[in-house]
Amino acid sequence: MTNTSSLIKLKLYSSAFNFSSACHYNEGSTCVVNQVSLTMSFTLKRSHNHKSLTRKSKGMVHSIENNLLNVAIETKGAELQSIIHKDFGLEYMWSGDQKFWGKKSPVLFPIVGTLKNNSYQYKGNTYWLSRHGFARDMEFEVTDKSENFITFTLNNNETTFANYPFHFSFSIRYSIESNRLNVSYIIKNTGTEEMLFSVGGHPAFKVPLVEGTTFEDYYLEFNHFEHASRWLLSRDGLIEDSTAPVIEHTDKLPLTKSLFYKDALVFKHLTSKSVYILSGKTSHGLKVNFHNFPYLGIWSAKDADFICIEPWSGIADSVNTTGDLQEKEGINILPKGEIFTRTWHVELF
Repeated sequence: MTNTSSLIKLKLYSSAFNFSSACHYNEGSTCVVNQVSLTMSFTLKRSHNHKSLTRKSKGMVHSIENNLLNVAIETKGAELQSIIHKDFGLEYMWSGDQKFWGKKSPVLFPIVGTLKNNSYQYKGNTYWLSRHGFARDMEFEVTDKSENFITFTLNNNETTFANYPFHFSFSIRYSIESNRLNVSYIIKNTGTEEMLFSVGGHPAFKVPLVEGTTFEDYYLEFNHFEHASRWLLSRDGLIEDSTAPVIEHTDKLPLTKSLFYKDALVFKHLTSKSVYILSGKTSHGLKVNFHNFPYLGIWSAKDADFICIEPWSGIADSVNTTGDLQEKEGINILPKGEIFTRTWHVELF
């Protein structure tokens, strides 16, 4: 991509400001420096390099990289924003087009999916949580960082206690190895009683991946032959009692937009532990490994150009749930002082 430059002016507010080094930001981003009062002009350079920190309306964006990959993650929700393969100049993540779905890779914590009536009971009290929990909308702190890894952490606070009565430290670690991005969820019970939770990923990958191909040119390929049915979802996003066949004695699932007109494909306990997004019209694709995640969601917004491959350690409520968190399907129970870790990874080619 050819670099282009644009001269802009920023008005910054504060009592003092010392700007002694050059900053390169992606064109179109918003730079906010703590309360500075002067007007200045500088050049923004458009580039695939995300190495600089960028203040956006949602949160600060940090990047990590190696010789093959450049990865950007936002502090709000510790949400993955971009994966670029340097050799190909290829972006693998969904654009986040608000017309279809404005997110890119929200983390699901402390619940996965929807609760019946958006509520649950624990030890005689009723609490309220919206779909997928609160972590995706909260600001994480960077607690460790190098060139090729970064860790974001969210600790319990007054806001979380309002509807989630547990002490915790929740870290998300992104690390790069060759052409692979690892995403680890590290949850510590910092309280004096057991902790109940679910956790999962929701990364949206761009499909079609390359120009000259269409959504229907792609397919999913599992690492084992499967005979699997999807668990149907109610209009409220709850797990129904019934299923419908999707994968019948094959390792391939052709992608069509209509496949997702009835919401996500929800699978329980597949034999496979990885799935590819492939096409016969390009050598480029990706592989998601979800070992140790008992549930898998596959989803796209209606007629959108992306596929979410969602490793879950937890699942939405069923239509027949009692609402008691201790009886919830897929709930994880973590003793005091213990640490729970799960990692999924994606290989880009």
